[in-house]
Amino acid sequence: MGPGRNRGWLLRLVIAFGFAQAAVSMARPAVSYRALALGADERAVGVVAGVYALLPLFAAVPLGRRTDHGRCAPLLPVGVVLIAGGCALSGLAGSLWSMAVWSGVMGLGHLCFVIGAQSLVARQSAPHEQDRNFGHFTIGASLGQLVGPIAAGALIGGPDMAGTSALALVVAGAGAAVAFTSLWRIEDRTAVKSRTAPGDRVPVGSILRARGVPAGMLISLSVLSATDILTAYLPVVGEHRGIAPSVIGVLLSLRAGATIACRLVLTPLLRLLGRPLLLTVTCLLAAVLCAGIALPMPVWVLGVVLAALGFCLGVGQPLSMTTVVQAAPDGARSTALALRLTGNRLGQVAAPAAAGLVAGVAGVAAPFVMLGAMLLLSAGSALRAPDAPGGGQVAGAAVGGRPAGAQLRRSRDI
Repeated sequence: MGPGRNRGWLLRLVIAFGFAQAAVSMARPAVSYRALALGADERAVGVVAGVYALLPLFAAVPLGRRTDHGRCAPLLPVGVVLIAGGCALSGLAGSLWSMAVWSGVMGLGHLCFVIGAQSLVARQSAPHEQDRNFGHFTIGASLGQLVGPIAAGALIGGPDMAGTSALALVVAGAGAAVAFTSLWRIEDRTAVKSRTAPGDRVPVGSILRARGVPAGMLISLSVLSATDILTAYLPVVGEHRGIAPSVIGVLLSLRAGATIACRLVLTPLLRLLGRPLLLTVTCLLAAVLCAGIALPMPVWVLGVVLAALGFCLGVGQPLSMTTVVQAAPDGARSTALALRLTGNRLGQVAAPAAAGLVAGVAGVAAPFVMLGAMLLLSAGSALRAPDAPGGGQVAGAAVGGRPAGAQLRRSRDI
């Protein structure tokens, strides 16, 4: 695949991811507001937010296995259908339990899309392109996180909070469907020929023992939990502090905008600091900023804190993807990415539930202190993340008779 076409598939993937993520980012705060309007307390909001990750928790590794030995692209339209349906039906649901179910469907759709998309980037990028391409890929997520909360804030409000939040969810479902327009023939089918046969499956234990995989998983879990709880609980903080939903939407989008800015300058930052130090510094700063949200402050100061936090959080996701991909054995990169996503979803189940418990006991701002502690642990693990590009360094130096790393070298022009 030539350079022009290479940029073409990545650009179309970024556009599709932008629409899918915008729908989810619009739906998550809308679900929280609708749950509050239906009589939920802070604990119930945490449970509804946690169910979003429950179904994906059990589906990630099987989907990753399938993708390692087949095509990535079919997962993308399946994910879009589930996201669109989950968003719209969450808005039409009339009870908290049915909202939780459709929130889980939305989460499963997001998982399908992300596994397919991440595997596509790993498969169609040369090793030296992975930091850059994963960074560009995650710009799609950040664009969605920028637009989604603003759209939600514009639609939600007034005396009929239940009705306006339902409208926002239906609109989010329609927006997700637009992602279909960028998915036609996005995968180069010749790349599938380099996949290993199903009989060559690498054990999960070998993947988890690869140096860099556990660190990448912890960093990703912490960063995503921070983003997730910010999205789900900043509306609750706003309700307690008298901040309007439209302002909360702008604040969440400000955080996403700073994340985009971070990813645009990721390459020079990597050249300056290297991957382990950059991950360590940004996780450490994010820990301090997250804990700071628990303190009462004017709205403009909160905006500055969220912008700085968004910049720091922008580093973790793309670099944790590269860390995991380059540490994983050949023929197990999609499975390794799926394990990373399993860790993410485990965090998305446990963190909101823990946040709801902490909020109920210590106040609605206390979950942000908990997030600060998680990010502090991630800063320590980031020091162990490998810096040099590579891959296939564990669980067998050869796969299918070829030296480890040969498949990636073969895919340099894919």
